[in-house]
Parts: sequence; structure tokens; C-alpha cells
Amino acid sequence: MKKLLTTLVIASIALPVATFAQGTLKIGTVDMNRAFKEYNKTKDAEAKINEAKNAAKKEYDERAEAYKKALDEINKLNQQLEAPALSADAKTGKAKERDDKITGIKNMEREINEFRQTRERQLQEQALRMREGIVKEITDVVMERVRANNLDLVFDKSGMSLNGVPLLMYSRDTVEFTNDVVTALNKNAPAAPAAAAAAPAAPAASPAATPAKTTKP
Repeated sequence: MKKLLTTLVIASIALPVATFAQGTLKIGTVDMNRAFKEYNKTKDAEAKINEAKNAAKKEYDERAEAYKKALDEINKLNQQLEAPALSADAKTGKAKERDDKITGIKNMEREINEFRQTRERQLQEQALRMREGIVKEITDVVMERVRANNLDLVFDKSGMSLNGVPLLMYSRDTVEFTNDVVTALNKNAPAAPAAAAAAPAAPAASPAATPAKTTKP
């Protein structure tokens, strides 16, 4: 995610040399990381990914439990084969049953490993598709603001150089429009349910408490 968001966002608008010479270059900044986190579709995508992860974990746990049960059965058969009172015919039958279960559990090991690798790849691809789609939507909104403000360059404020230094350390008269981008992205977001609608009203004499803001990493 950070790799996609820490890249420099440059609006490819005509930049004649005369613009630099005249000192009329108009620069804008946007915090792509903040826009990504505060976009309502990002939270929806994270919820879908977590749901898929939980489903995969549940299926993996079921397979692992079946594997453990099969392993216990093999261990029991090994204990029975060590019994001195066991007849030769019975020992032969139990040895064959054990060998068949060993073959089966080896197949289970292979299937579990293949399942894990496949699910991990599918989850990574699903997350990447969702991320790319969201980044494209954010970029489209950024470009709309670029055209509306007639900007020449736009830098990502959350972007860092290889040395960990902000890509844009300073710019005079910079247009910062992250709030506009976030507002535009979430204008069609479903309304959040009213919290504590049935909560008793505070006494008139006591001042209203200001709710603490929560931030999501």
C-alpha cells in the first residue's frame, strides 16, 4: 500500500520553459496517504479482505483438524501393532490399514500446502486489485482539482525520498487540496448510523463533553 501511495504524483500538464523563467509555476500538494485512509471505499475494501481472510482461515483450520485426527488414528494403530497378544493376521490387517492412512495423510499434507499457497496468492491479488482501483479513483479526483486550479505540478505530501526526506520540503504559495479530495471522494458515501440515538440527554446545567477523536493507523 505504502509503495503505491508514496510515489510522486506529477500532473503532466504543459510546462513551457517560459513558465519557469517568469516564475509563475503553480504548485499543488496532496496527502495521498491520508486520502487513501479516509476514503470510505478503503474501509469497505479492508472489510472484504478481512472477511476473505477469515473464511480462508476457517477452511484451513478445518483441514488442519482433519489432518490431526488422521494422525491420531495412525498413532493408535502403531500402538495396537506393538501389542504382543495381537495375532499375525490381525497385525497384517492393521499394518495395511495404517499404511493406507499414511498414504492418505501424505495426500492431505500436499492438499493443505497447496490450499494455503493458493489462498495466499488469491488474497494478495484481490487486495492488489482493490488497492489499484481505489488509487485510480483518488488520482482521477486529484486530476480534476489540478484542472480546476490550473496547477502546473502536484506533489504527494506523504511521499518520501530514498533517504527518508520529504520529496517537497518547501514551496512558496503552494495549493494544498487534500480536504477537497477527501470530500469529493466521500460525497456519495452511505450515511453512518446515528450513534447513541437512544442515549439519555445530558443535564442542561452540565456542559456538553467534546467526544475524543479517534484515528486509524
